[in-house]
Amino acid sequence: MTSSFDHGVEYSPSTRAATIPVAKLSDPQLNISYIRLQWVDLINNIRCRVIPLPYFLRLLESSRPGVGVAKVCLGLVYLMTAPGFPPSGEYLYVPDLSTIRPCPYSPGEVSVMGWFQEKTPYPGADNKLTVDVALCPRATLRRVLRDSSNIGIDFLVGFESEFILLKSTKPVEAASSHSWTATNGFPSGSVVAKTLKEIADGIQASGIELQMYHAEAAPGQYEMVTGPLPPLEAADALIHTREIIFNTAAKYGLRATFAPRIYMDSAGSSAHTHISVHSKNNQKVPEKLSPIESSFLASVLANLPALTALTLPIPASYKRMVDGVWSGGTYVNWGTENREAPVRLSNATSPSSRNFEIRFVDGTANPYLALAAILGAGFAGIRDKVELTVKDCPGPQTAAQLTEEQRQALGITQRMSLTWEEARRNLSSNSLLRDSILGAELTEKYLAVNQTLADALNLDGGNESAALTRLVEFY
Repeated sequence: MTSSFDHGVEYSPSTRAATIPVAKLSDPQLNISYIRLQWVDLINNIRCRVIPLPYFLRLLESSRPGVGVAKVCLGLVYLMTAPGFPPSGEYLYVPDLSTIRPCPYSPGEVSVMGWFQEKTPYPGADNKLTVDVALCPRATLRRVLRDSSNIGIDFLVGFESEFILLKSTKPVEAASSHSWTATNGFPSGSVVAKTLKEIADGIQASGIELQMYHAEAAPGQYEMVTGPLPPLEAADALIHTREIIFNTAAKYGLRATFAPRIYMDSAGSSAHTHISVHSKNNQKVPEKLSPIESSFLASVLANLPALTALTLPIPASYKRMVDGVWSGGTYVNWGTENREAPVRLSNATSPSSRNFEIRFVDGTANPYLALAAILGAGFAGIRDKVELTVKDCPGPQTAAQLTEEQRQALGITQRMSLTWEEARRNLSSNSLLRDSILGAELTEKYLAVNQTLADALNLDGGNESAALTRLVEFY
């Protein structure tokens, strides 16, 4: 559908990113020597095995390609092990050959994502043999997407990657000082300008669409905006983008951090997540949400206080999500082009490019788990035809600035989780997320690792400077 209201580039669920076919791995012109077989653990650490190409090709010829990885790998934090992760046992980590991308920061290497599987099949809930691993973040997202696709619902997801470039972590010192979106954030010939340009080039060389980059508001803060993709591909592309950002910065002697907020007198860093809902039966019109968009939004809002345990996963995340700093605020609401709402409706008058900007996600969240939870909650709302009772809060006053009576009139009756502890309690008691979307085992193990992470980040006690250094060196 086109109209005078339409603006922006139109995408569809058939959009795909360019990757390298497995048959091209031996192409002499590509000069590929090593494979980085990568995964993302429950605390959003990117881990890998580096495999020489000849051996990787031999693995692919085996009856069941994959490498053994200790099961404890999903429960490690620094040198601490979360409860419920014994030292015994090993998974088979199986490469997903549709995810091969060049590593521009390390010529001759490509990265590949994969799936955790049990080495030995076991009887599943239906008494059929399976090798599925309930704790595998990518497999969890894939399962959620299969459920939604079975009734004709598809999603597109695009990410904004905000990060801060540091020239020192001890003490924490930004690589630059500038104002929001100003050109003085990357003066010509500077180390920062060279770093950003190489990051931008690397993202595009990896087959990922880069829409733009610019200086953000905090010292040393920048943002890379990549185009929308189907959710699993989008999460893969985000991980690859983060690796490019981190490793390119390191090449220039800088530290890139995705920590949520390191300057309390300036803006925090997020991972704003743009989601559009698609269905062949979904007729979108200007300035009015379709029924499936309304039900999707209604269920996301209803479950938002629990969702933040996955999307804002560390205590420091809650230093960013406060009222009055353009982070999304603390009231459960949505608003057309309202950046002080946790869900911003973007491009409301353009049916072809309209999307929900999910503002309650930061760079410490595992994107597979965050998307599984958000999309799973939204899909449940579509399936159950949940009614949207929270009205649009477009401004000029934010939800925090309204009176209690005004909020009630808009259906704004919930607060977001205001602390890390509250978010964890809300996840534990949310039956939809705990039992249906994530599953009881993943929820329990996630909360255990999440607690261990918080303990590890607090090893410095009351020493704020040391704690900040630990945070930016970890994320």
